[in-house]
Amino acid sequence: MGTRQPDGPPPPPTVQRLRIRYAKRGRLRFVSHRDFARAFERALRRSGVPMAFSAGFSPHPKISYVGAAPTGSASEAEYLEIGLQTESDPEQVRAALDKALPEGLDILEVLPSGPGGLPERIGASHWRIELPGLAAQALAGALAEFLAQESVIVERVTKKGLRRLDARAAVLCASVERPGGARDHLGPGKSAENDDCAILDLVVAQVSPAVRPDDVLTALGAVAGLDEPLTSRSTRLAQGRLDGTTGVLTDPLDPDRAAAARDGAPGET
Repeated sequence: MGTRQPDGPPPPPTVQRLRIRYAKRGRLRFVSHRDFARAFERALRRSGVPMAFSAGFSPHPKISYVGAAPTGSASEAEYLEIGLQTESDPEQVRAALDKALPEGLDILEVLPSGPGGLPERIGASHWRIELPGLAAQALAGALAEFLAQESVIVERVTKKGLRRLDARAAVLCASVERPGGARDHLGPGKSAENDDCAILDLVVAQVSPAVRPDDVLTALGAVAGLDEPLTSRSTRLAQGRLDGTTGVLTDPLDPDRAAAARDGAPGET
């Protein structure tokens, strides 16, 4: 007995793939990944982007998401890829999608997909974590104790149940930034000044299960014996791979920009 096939012709093939960087800002940081996905699909329909669809009885638009930020965290560096059934100008797609999405879900850049997979270009996240009510000096002391450990295990309830995570192993580098902008990269005998709001600058490897900013803060509190839970405002500033020479994350869209420039394709915002 043959496999049943849906009625009608198959969907048109994918002729173009675009990579998109978007931001979650302001109150929209509380939008979950599922809510964003629904909003994004509505924006695709309203903007008339010629999406390619999967085959089968329940066709879906061809969208691939890469490592969404946790609900409650803002971000300047979220990524996804879409497939189109007709060639489109990337800047026009960016403008149309940005107009169709609510303010705070902002489409920052759209580029034709170059060679190689996007997930393979991302291995870490750069976070800025504001800690109102915590003095920078107290954070500096807690961070020094944390970084001196080989392992700091925290627990978090996930969809798969209670998971134990090594928060220390995931932290690639960290420093304390004073509200005025100066940073104290911690080393022997170094500490930050007292301030009204401590700021943690953090680069975390993307491991499985994921270690989130809140996990690192839980570990800091446990190691340093802080009396109260840490309240925070987290923003993901960048994703990429850590350059061991410069200590900076590489931009995962750089190869796509280079390919677009060689081909003379539009895409810069």
